[in-house]
Amino acid sequence: MSQRDTLIHLFAGGCGGTVGAILTCPLEVVKTRLQSSSITLYVSEVQLSTVNGASVARMSPPGPLHCLKLILEKEGPRSLFRGLGPNLVGVAPSRAIYFAAYSTAKEKLNGVLEPDSTQVHMVSAGMAGFTAITATNPIWLIKTRLQLDARNRGESRMSAWDCMRRVYQADGFRGFYRGMSASYVGISETVIHFVIYESIKRRLLDAKAPQNMDEEEDPSKDVSDFVGMMLAAATSKTCATTIAYPHEVIRTRLREEGSKYRSFLKTLTMVPKEEGYRALYRGLITHLVRQIPNTAIMMCTYEMVVYLLNG
Repeated sequence: MSQRDTLIHLFAGGCGGTVGAILTCPLEVVKTRLQSSSITLYVSEVQLSTVNGASVARMSPPGPLHCLKLILEKEGPRSLFRGLGPNLVGVAPSRAIYFAAYSTAKEKLNGVLEPDSTQVHMVSAGMAGFTAITATNPIWLIKTRLQLDARNRGESRMSAWDCMRRVYQADGFRGFYRGMSASYVGISETVIHFVIYESIKRRLLDAKAPQNMDEEEDPSKDVSDFVGMMLAAATSKTCATTIAYPHEVIRTRLREEGSKYRSFLKTLTMVPKEEGYRALYRGLITHLVRQIPNTAIMMCTYEMVVYLLNG
């Protein structure tokens, strides 16, 4: 892969991630709140006045719409974009690093293993995920802390700099890497996603190949190609997210300020024990509603930018 190709994939990945992050930020905030262990996000003030500590954990948390209503009533519409700053700061380099690492790894592995095989896609996705997570975890920790910062209208909100200072004062530099173990486990979601995506994409290209053979002009992409890529991305991400979702909840718990959760395995056993196994899938519907359009937008933007820049 030439330096120009690498830069194209870096730029395309950054564009795709940025567009998706902006359009789906409110859903990201609601999802993070639902994953949190904070009871103030699960029950209204009226409920809090009628129950005591031990029984709160077993109460059914509100659904996405009720959570959205509570945020709007207590904190205002601006709270739906909490953490967008770090998200925009992080999503472009994160996705750029990811797609560049994925494309580079796939290029190298195609010369060692069977070209464009499932093994190539799995290893490439895993290597790309590991690289991006290690490089950008501090940014995502700040984003999560800001999204969990629930304050009423008129109250002074915590800034990203305030959050960084509090993290460092509490845990030092190690504090910025809390939740990274769960993110590493989450690489499995990315691997599943790209394996399914590449498989569907290859089938779509194979289906179009006979049509291109009958044409004298060089094959070119049209609207149907990008729609097909969006559907492929949405389908693959739905399957992958449903299988690997518990790591999302565990990661949010590990990143909470003053959290009692300290390791991935302990949290994995503690959450079901205290709140039931359904707690590991809290916020899944919201996550899917957000991830499907986000992934479709991101992948389509990525493919489109690569196609346009390659002429």
